[in-house]
Amino acid sequence: MSATTRRTRRTAALLLGATLVTLTATACDSTGGPAVSTEAKQTAAASAPAAPAATAPAAGAATSAPAKPADSKPAESKPAEAAKAPAKVGDTIALKSTLEKGNTADVTALKVVDPAQSTNEYLTAADGKHYVAVQFQIKPTGAKAYSEAPWSAAKVIDDQGQAYGPTLADTKAGPSFQTPTNIASGETGKGFVVFEVPNGTKLDKVQFSLDNGFADQVGQWKLG
Repeated sequence: MSATTRRTRRTAALLLGATLVTLTATACDSTGGPAVSTEAKQTAAASAPAAPAATAPAAGAATSAPAKPADSKPAESKPAEAAKAPAKVGDTIALKSTLEKGNTADVTALKVVDPAQSTNEYLTAADGKHYVAVQFQIKPTGAKAYSEAPWSAAKVIDDQGQAYGPTLADTKAGPSFQTPTNIASGETGKGFVVFEVPNGTKLDKVQFSLDNGFADQVGQWKLG
């Protein structure tokens, strides 16, 4: 038995075990329906309100004279706040677990390689299909370390709404996530997740969620 075959079977067994455990826990503990999050996390600089500009009196100007009352005008209604643009590749989305309160993470879709070439000449995409590799960065932000299988947590969606799950292939785009992936709270980890899609497919979105892909909250990034 080749090393590649042993690795594939071992990875599949680990993923099956993680999936069965997560499905059981979800059936017992889930408290709400799924929700797709498309809002990018704001940086501290972007979210801080701007300080109002101070207007100093002109040099030599009298300060005791009362100010001339402004013309009375009806208050103008402010237009509704424009809808925020959906998260795109390079943006970070704050995600949370459904199963564990302390399991939260900032997840960033860093890069999309389409097409991606296999590292193994004997493990290639099927005829009429090709590989797409998406690189994610995961940073646990809660009390819990991230100890899951990112391989099972992501999917890509084309412009027709068809979703495609991941495959076990490794590509020359870069290293894939290990199974499982363990990242301490506050630290970061990076890796690729690989998908097999039909040739000519126009991908429109990529998604990722915690709980090995079974969390109610799903992060979504717009492609292109």
